[in-house]
Amino acid sequence: MQTRTLGPKGPKISALGLGCMGMSEFYGAHDDAESLATLTRALELGVTFWDTADAYGPYTNEVLVGRALQGRRERVFLATKFGFLRDSSNPTARAIDGSPKHVRAACEASLKRLKVAHIDLYYLHRVDRSVPIEETVGAMAQLVRDGKVRYLGLSEVTPQTLERAHRVHPITALQSEYSLWTRDPEEGVLETCERLGIGFVPYSPLGRGFLTGAIKSPDDFAPDDYRRSTPRFQGENFGRNLALVDKVRELAREKDCTPAQLALAWVLAQAEHIVPIPGTRRIRNLEENVGALSVHLDGEDLAAIEAVFPAGATAGERYPETMMRLSRG
Repeated sequence: MQTRTLGPKGPKISALGLGCMGMSEFYGAHDDAESLATLTRALELGVTFWDTADAYGPYTNEVLVGRALQGRRERVFLATKFGFLRDSSNPTARAIDGSPKHVRAACEASLKRLKVAHIDLYYLHRVDRSVPIEETVGAMAQLVRDGKVRYLGLSEVTPQTLERAHRVHPITALQSEYSLWTRDPEEGVLETCERLGIGFVPYSPLGRGFLTGAIKSPDDFAPDDYRRSTPRFQGENFGRNLALVDKVRELAREKDCTPAQLALAWVLAQAEHIVPIPGTRRIRNLEENVGALSVHLDGEDLAAIEAVFPAGATAGERYPETMMRLSRG
């Protein structure tokens, strides 16, 4: 397995990570046995950077990942996140708590669910605008001093917030959505990460599965699939975005790889400090994703991709408006 470093002084981890969210929620029916088998296969392939969060499930994905970690903890670079408050009786409800009190309580709860003594990378999932970022990160830094957390991260923050946080305690990684069809981090975030020596971890690098070319119609989604409520997967947006994916498929055919592998290779080619975490609960998808590490894109390839899928080409917002408001930290 190839490795990358989260920033020049950060930890060395597998060049491709594994997002675990879909193993418990959002993308239709799931099967814990299948997910555990996929996590085992990930270790066999050297994919040892695993990403979860307390909110996934809600509050069940960490338990699942904890089961997979038993007897294997030392082989995994484990990342989890806190900040969202979820209500099992109303899964659509969202609130954010970045108070120092919640930082400590959330960490203790995650450690218990994961059945581990420490978390390798602990992210603030979204910024709580009612709490100065300095206070939240200050409480997170105390977790490092207490030995409960090794490295700190933030998710979906602006360059300005990232710089303020980094002055309180070194931020090792910033996690945000980034892919061919979500280019927002190119508006200052990637440059700030590089300048400050912070690793960048793209989630949904396959556009929530859309860039794989496997999704042909909204009817492909289960009735409870969250993508049904997402603007990019609705109405005219769906058709316009599908046309973009068809162009990616043509380029992938020329490179003798799959559309998913081409899309991941594009993300990997953007900078050496970038480590994407495509999510899947299926072994075949995991193995296909790992194959992206063997796809080399030269300058001509990257120009050809940019020509058919330029920044701003995607139709529709990446989240419904309520989530978009929470993702502007």
